[in-house]
Amino acid sequence: MPAEKALALVVRGTDWSETSRIATVFTREFGKVRGLAKGGRRLRSGFEIAFDLLSLCHVVFLRKASAGLDLFTEAQLVERFPNLRVDLRALYAGYYVAELLADGTQDYDPHPILFDAAVDTLRSVTANPVAARVSRFELAWLKELGYSPRLDACAVCGAEEQLADSDGRVVYGPTAGGVLCPRCRLGARDRRPLSAAGFTGLRALVSDAPLADVTPEIRSLLGFVVSSVLTRRPKMLDYLDGAGR
Repeated sequence: MPAEKALALVVRGTDWSETSRIATVFTREFGKVRGLAKGGRRLRSGFEIAFDLLSLCHVVFLRKASAGLDLFTEAQLVERFPNLRVDLRALYAGYYVAELLADGTQDYDPHPILFDAAVDTLRSVTANPVAARVSRFELAWLKELGYSPRLDACAVCGAEEQLADSDGRVVYGPTAGGVLCPRCRLGARDRRPLSAAGFTGLRALVSDAPLADVTPEIRSLLGFVVSSVLTRRPKMLDYLDGAGR
């Protein structure tokens, strides 16, 4: 088969032998690709340091006709995001982005918008509040996977009225995928309350409004939603949110 070329973000790596390495990359053109880099661990290999975790690189690879690992033949480093290496919480954010891309996407399912959101997050995670950058990436990830929160009407019945209680609080249903009206929230076992301020903040995150600080309440809700989609709690989530306490 002809060689494929792509712009890739390294989201996982495993040593395969004394000289080779298995790399999982999320590419803009093809989505997630898993392949073997023969000789990738040699100090003077043609791969240099391109397959280090959270490196952006140009890759060339051969796709396998049957199930199995693809074969990386070339890799050239483009960017290493130095800001991640001077701020521990920013580094945790980078690892979290990598985890969602590695475990929350399918092989060869391209999402160029999600790729761009990941790269933008890694570049700017110290230029804005970390929690806000991560939260907006989570929402981009949810949207691309088809789980964008519905906030303008009940996610179950579509009712647009009486979403909030008298104090402005709403109820969010992660399984339903959005806010719930008083009638539909009764049958939602995984319902989560959200204050009026939290609801306003979540809507601002979903929109193109300028980023602002994100409250622990919103972080907790988004972490719960992401965990529901993955069917497990991301490993890096406790490190990321715990580092900000």
